[in-house]
Amino acid sequence: MALALRNEGSKVNSNINVTPMVDVMLVLLIIFMVITPMLQKGQSVDMAKVNNPVPMPDADKDDALLIVVMRDGQVYFGTDRVKVDELTNKVKDRLADRPDKRVFIRADMRAKYGAVVDVVDNVRAAGVDDVGLLTEQRHEGPAGSKPPTGGPPSGE
Repeated sequence: MALALRNEGSKVNSNINVTPMVDVMLVLLIIFMVITPMLQKGQSVDMAKVNNPVPMPDADKDDALLIVVMRDGQVYFGTDRVKVDELTNKVKDRLADRPDKRVFIRADMRAKYGAVVDVVDNVRAAGVDDVGLLTEQRHEGPAGSKPPTGGPPSGE
């Protein structure tokens, strides 16, 4: 009787199948793309851009008191829309049991100056001495390039 040889080594596939990994990565990418905008607290505004902003890491905390001034003059205290004249009482109520009396204001860069001043005045009237105005870092173009001035092109 002859010995039967089995050649099972020829059936082994040593290539890595990356399709399941790519599927998982695409699902994770979609999840992060959907969730990231939800992580922002409060209303979305275009903040003023400055060259040397002062870092205020306390503004990102969950218990931070945040007031948002929108472009059209609407004021939000946290997620609630409030009138400017009601702001003093609402801030006093929130600060009643807090040792840290700090309020952060995030104003749209196109908001009227008077609207922001009214908000700051009402916050100061509530007994807050430490008011933080949130800004963003100005991003410069390539080195040596001037920002566009908005005038007509030269030679016309």
